[in-house]
Amino acid sequence: MSSVARAPGRVNLIGDHTDYTGGLVLPMAIDRDTAIAFTPSSDVLLTSRNFDGEVRINLPVADAAGVRPAWGRYVAGVAAAMDERHMPTRGFTGTVSTTVPIGGGLSSSAALEVAAALAFGIDTDVATIAAVCRRAEHIATNVPCGIMDQLTSAAGVKDHALLIDCHTLDITPIRIPEGVSVWVVEVSSRTLDGSEYPARVAQCTAAEHEIGPLRSADLASVDTIKDPVIRARARHVVSENERVRQFAAALVSGDTREAGIIMHEGHRSLSRDFQTSTTTMDDAVDHISRIPGVHGVRMTGGGFGGCVVILADDDVRFAEGSTPAGCAPAMRVRAADGASIATPLS
Repeated sequence: MSSVARAPGRVNLIGDHTDYTGGLVLPMAIDRDTAIAFTPSSDVLLTSRNFDGEVRINLPVADAAGVRPAWGRYVAGVAAAMDERHMPTRGFTGTVSTTVPIGGGLSSSAALEVAAALAFGIDTDVATIAAVCRRAEHIATNVPCGIMDQLTSAAGVKDHALLIDCHTLDITPIRIPEGVSVWVVEVSSRTLDGSEYPARVAQCTAAEHEIGPLRSADLASVDTIKDPVIRARARHVVSENERVRQFAAALVSGDTREAGIIMHEGHRSLSRDFQTSTTTMDDAVDHISRIPGVHGVRMTGGGFGGCVVILADDDVRFAEGSTPAGCAPAMRVRAADGASIATPLS
């Protein structure tokens, strides 16, 4: 009998490039997911309507990063990460489908990893699932990502964003206020594999060598960093952690105007201090922020392209042409539950 493992993508409302320093983030799982319909097998054989090629993986995995086509690396990475923890893996044959935009900064890779972990038979808590899938991405792509994407996909709560402490992995669901909606606009496709993302991680590590953990640092400490680039990177992380706290408080109190202001401040920091935005992203943020009913807009995800996220009134209308030329139409997303596995009735 076939089963279906599903895992959602995510959009980060605030708190970018803070997770890999153990800081605060406030993402939400979204109602776009990746599904693997499968039956048990000795090894892995996958086809897809959304990804090119056929993936064949012999278990145990010898070289996850070498699996082709490239999307198979994420699946193989999960098996390898489970093997590292001496977790049993079962093979499967199946098909992969996704409604998460690929390369749009909405964690299509994390959704595939978490769905694959469920298909492999992982049986543990959401924090461990996320840790395994984070390790899978490291193995597959050598991108030193934090844990936010995988943890959000595994632990999502319907109608809520998640305030996550990426040091303790404590999760506090924050209800999305009534009367507002969350939208995303894909500005440009990108992948973090081959981007400057690892350089930003290294720069944050360099800052921590000077002033200690950025999750507990203050701006006065940041000002003592001599190198201006390292100082700017640290200033973003430290100020972004505070913005996460302020944004969560604004959502709880229903102050969407204040939440929108904080989103704009966060984008400015990502663009100027962390330099992960692009001219096209900045132009899109400026353009969309002028639409009546929009409270806040900012880039979301690892940067260097991808999507912007918008907090707007429920009745806002993104008419044809309301997004900048070259951008995809605005897509409304709703906060969704995390990953699950189901066996349809025969």
